[in-house]
Amino acid sequence: MSDADPPPPATPLPRPNFAELYTPKLVTILREGYDLAALRADTFAGLTVAVVALPLSMAIALASGVGPERGLYTAIVAGFLISALGGSRFQIGGPAGAFIVLVAATGARHGLDGLLLATLMAGAMMVAAGFLRLGTYIKFIPHPVTVGFTAGIAVIIFASQLKDFLGLTLGGPEPGEFLPKLVVLAQALPSINAAACGVALGTVAVIVVMRRALPQWPGMIVAVALAAAAVQVFALPVETIGTRFGGIPSMLPAPSLPTITWAKVIAVLPDAIAFAVLGAIESLLSAVVADGMTGRRHRSNCELVAQGVANIAAALFGGLVATGTIARTATNVRAGARGPVAGMLHAVFLLGFMVLAAPLAAYVPLAALAGVLAVVAWGMAERHQFITLLRAGRGDALVLLVTFGLTVFRDLTEGIVIGFAIGALIFLNRMAESLSIERMTQFVPEDRADSANGRRTPYDAARATDPDVVVYRISGAFFFGAVSAMDAVLDRIGTTQKAFVLDFSAVPFVDSSAANAITAITRRTEKLGITLYVAGASPEVRRVLLANGVRRPRVRYARSAARAVERAKARIAETGTAARA
Repeated sequence: MSDADPPPPATPLPRPNFAELYTPKLVTILREGYDLAALRADTFAGLTVAVVALPLSMAIALASGVGPERGLYTAIVAGFLISALGGSRFQIGGPAGAFIVLVAATGARHGLDGLLLATLMAGAMMVAAGFLRLGTYIKFIPHPVTVGFTAGIAVIIFASQLKDFLGLTLGGPEPGEFLPKLVVLAQALPSINAAACGVALGTVAVIVVMRRALPQWPGMIVAVALAAAAVQVFALPVETIGTRFGGIPSMLPAPSLPTITWAKVIAVLPDAIAFAVLGAIESLLSAVVADGMTGRRHRSNCELVAQGVANIAAALFGGLVATGTIARTATNVRAGARGPVAGMLHAVFLLGFMVLAAPLAAYVPLAALAGVLAVVAWGMAERHQFITLLRAGRGDALVLLVTFGLTVFRDLTEGIVIGFAIGALIFLNRMAESLSIERMTQFVPEDRADSANGRRTPYDAARATDPDVVVYRISGAFFFGAVSAMDAVLDRIGTTQKAFVLDFSAVPFVDSSAANAITAITRRTEKLGITLYVAGASPEVRRVLLANGVRRPRVRYARSAARAVERAKARIAETGTAARA
């Protein structure tokens, strides 16, 4: 083979069959072998997550304008099914803060029956989307859009909790819109309840301190328990679940269908679509986060089907719309979960808590739950990601701010749709400006002298292929629509390689979503002890990568792929490994 011969064609990855797409991860775990040690680990993780989910589920339900028991129904029923049927090993499902605004607005427009019908319809839509394999396309949502609407939801959640956080007394109903809500709350500031405010601030303080000093302890439930005890011991004039709702039931209700008429179906259809779209985005985003933490891969379409079934079941039991929750899923991973059994046990433990401790829930102060949601909103805001995107470039910053502004001041659905549309227009503009035609050359363009006298030998393909050094060349625009292609690269990273080279010499530009995908690769290579090189990146591409955290010590930059390979081989020859110095 001469150096003029073309390189061998790449072997395409086989298309997954139906079983590979839709087999739940629970089945995969059981096939691999599930022993007593795994059960112990999942039991501990499930209990840990249940302790976190207990106050959070009630707080989200209250913020959504319904009774606290409906948050527990959702976490128990939907949480169990999402783990049992889902395509992620570690996903924890239940009521999510991202839905507070939509659920509250739907309940106000159509009542509880309309809310349950919208949830039921959203579940059916997600099942259909999963079987139509639309999960592959949902991940095309640009990163600035997801950060923008998540930050916007965080602001709205915090605003929705100010009334209970400060113990305000309003002269009329609290407006749902952001600006009118702030006006009404500002007018009610003279009625501030110092006891309620103290309870809320104390709850926040306990959670923050315990997260830093005792991260393994369930800070949220400890904070709520201490707040309830303080209210009772000191007879503080603070509203509780008991005074507002009369407590919570000690058992799940019997399943029943909401009232279904054609007129009502048409009326709640827009809300159902919004539930389905946001639920799909949130669940797959949560599954991606779990993948990044564990190095595993979820099945997106299987996950959508499970989310749909879970929402249908939640509606039948009087629950709210459910999705995968990032915070609880991350807690599950950190607690040492081995598989979906942890999520199933988390639902079982929640049911046990409800059966045994339902009377105690009546003593929980609403100000304490407002404090819990204030902490949740602070965590949801993704402040570092927000600031990073503002600095990454004018296009990403524009998409971020438009999505954020529309989410807060207009409507969540408008924010997602318009943010996505602006992102697409900016992408088309970038494509038009960066379009170029270049002649592709061999990885090693020409043979070199093999001895001092200049004698040459035939080109050896082994010079460009080394079992210790793996090279991938990315060609073309690397943007949010192409991020899923990096999954194949992740699959190829194994434990036998010592260095990994990504050749960016043919990449005209990258966006923040693509840079975020490279960050996932850096975590994988760092975990496996493999040195990652980014080669041939233009100054503009390198600037975007650096702005999004693709920097030393996780990655090294080289002028070209050939130079990166030379450096990696020299390092391997010197130390027997390409590990970083």
